[in-house]
Amino acid sequence: MNIKILSRSANLYSTNALVQAAVKRKHNVQVIDPLNCDIVIEKQKPEIYYRGKKLDHVDAVIPRIGSSTTFYGTAVVRQFEMMNVFTTLKSQALLQSRDKLRSLQILSKAGLGLPKTVFTNYSKNVSEVISHVGGAPLIIKLLEGTQGLGVVLAETKTAAESVLDAFNGLQARVIVQEFISEAKGADIRVLVVDGEVVGAMKRQGKAGEFRSNLHRGGTATVIKLSREEEQAAIYAAKALKMGVAGVDLLQSNRGPLILEVNSSPGLEGIEKATGKDIAKTIIRYIERSL
Repeated sequence: MNIKILSRSANLYSTNALVQAAVKRKHNVQVIDPLNCDIVIEKQKPEIYYRGKKLDHVDAVIPRIGSSTTFYGTAVVRQFEMMNVFTTLKSQALLQSRDKLRSLQILSKAGLGLPKTVFTNYSKNVSEVISHVGGAPLIIKLLEGTQGLGVVLAETKTAAESVLDAFNGLQARVIVQEFISEAKGADIRVLVVDGEVVGAMKRQGKAGEFRSNLHRGGTATVIKLSREEEQAAIYAAKALKMGVAGVDLLQSNRGPLILEVNSSPGLEGIEKATGKDIAKTIIRYIERSL
């Protein structure tokens, strides 16, 4: 097969792992920077040129689109779809995953457990917003934030009011979520490929840090999911129509709660924690789909 990986850099761990997995399975693979693609739109003749060369005879693409390149990256994925090329991530799913509010609405409609969340149009009645999630402590998240950036833990009502007033003054869109204290600064990352859980790890934030992101000093250990947790992850990926998804969830007293679903989940942390070749699993998913 002829596989293209849409990534800004071939040196990234996840991109390189996918390249190596594809090569080992005897496929032709190329990393292309989506920002260097030119989209040609013509009646019944969609085309993509990469650095001046037409991309044709492509069997599959693996989008690894960063948040800063969502708009153009999505356009490139959509063009491949118009060319009837198989993609591990549909353009619509990519857009939905980057819209935190929209993805939470979809997950809620699907009946999945979520932390109680409030979104308003820069409401000046911040006390009411705080009360809707059960008061402080609470979490405030920028809608555009990624990898733990733009996430604030407000431990008191006064602190929450100050942060919300500041964000509202800057006209920064935020969501407010209840703080799940029993999670104790840990969450679970579940990798779902083609409707099956292929790896899971528990991420624990460093001392004094409520965010569990590994690049912020968190640690990861392999975890055996309960049946309820496994089903929640699978249903979340299905609800957002993702062939490959990184589902983040919290363990709470009322069962697993979905935090978010990542459309371009990193492979390094979970491969090291589980010892599994997730990249190979993704390539085999493509093979089964063609």
